[in-house]
Amino acid sequence: MAAPRTKEQTLAWLKTVSGELATATLKRLEDTLSWYGDMPPGRRSAVGMVAQNGITSFIHWYDDPSSTPWIAADVFGAAPRELLRSVSLTQTLQLIKVTVEVVEERVKGKDESLREAILLYSREIAFAAADVYARAAEARGLWDARLEALVVDSILSGEYDDELPSRIAALGWHGHGEVSVLVGTAPKMLDVDMLRRTARHLDSDVLIGVQGSRLVLVIGRSTPAASAPVEEGGTPRVTFLEIAKALEPGFGDGYLILGIEVASLVEASRSAKAALAGFAVARSWRNAPRPALADDLLPERALAGDPLARSTLINRIYKPLQAHSTELLGTLWCYLDNGRSLEATARELFVHPNTVRYRLKRVSEVIGWDATGARESLILQAALIVGSIAETEHLPRRRSTH
Repeated sequence: MAAPRTKEQTLAWLKTVSGELATATLKRLEDTLSWYGDMPPGRRSAVGMVAQNGITSFIHWYDDPSSTPWIAADVFGAAPRELLRSVSLTQTLQLIKVTVEVVEERVKGKDESLREAILLYSREIAFAAADVYARAAEARGLWDARLEALVVDSILSGEYDDELPSRIAALGWHGHGEVSVLVGTAPKMLDVDMLRRTARHLDSDVLIGVQGSRLVLVIGRSTPAASAPVEEGGTPRVTFLEIAKALEPGFGDGYLILGIEVASLVEASRSAKAALAGFAVARSWRNAPRPALADDLLPERALAGDPLARSTLINRIYKPLQAHSTELLGTLWCYLDNGRSLEATARELFVHPNTVRYRLKRVSEVIGWDATGARESLILQAALIVGSIAETEHLPRRRSTH
């Protein structure tokens, strides 16, 4: 029976067969791991280098076990940085497993203490690999958070530049359809993952930004309305208001305002301005729902000097009614001035109350707001006031005779 090898003899033998082990490992990788064979030559070479470094590093560690804790840094240090982005942690662990199997097979029956050393070293390598990926993920997460905050700030300010599309793409934005901005109070403990999961469940994506005490969500649809107006089975797809209601638990106490729906992320600043303006005056609506639409706060926003609210009242209510029928416009004026009384309006206009009902129904069909509702009648009255003021401002001034 042969005498047991000394550590020096085992070490010398390992150095002799290291090249053979590396070659066998690369062959096994190609035979057993499909993702390795599918890689471009340069990247495959980098992965092979990691495997070879693992074998070399093990030999050095076997000679000096005191280097155990971070010896794996040498293994991954030679790989290009992009390797961490193209090879997952699961694939790295598969790589370690194959390398260990090849080495174990080669040393089988040589020295039991050597086999134990291989198992101990492979465990250290696996832990070190997890640490490398965790650090990379943490750095990536911090970078993504800063980039996301920058993108949200650009949207809120409306200051776009040529780099914005690439920044959005770098964040992995999945929204390709309509966009709306949701503004509320930031909670004490913000659960970003919950907000993203909720949005994905509703076929949407979100960009998240915190500005002081405010939490801002840019909500985007994964598909435009034109390409997917109805979900499978004939059910209308979820509205932005329904998405906002689902996201509501992720906000702190206080008002929650949903901006107008716009066609794309490029126009998101319009929605953001409406939401921020609505959030600023929301306390003036005593029974404001949560969430509330920014356009339901048009009167308060206009009184606060919001030019977007003023133009919306004029262009979406006053001008369409004026262009459609001065009769409808006059009936609406009269109905609102008479405290929404059908009989009083009918008496003033010398018509039957049913005629007033019909005209109010036509008003609702033309502009989408119902004058018989308390909140909507306030919006319509504000539109009539702002619209008439705007007309007066554009009337030609009389020349002085002096």
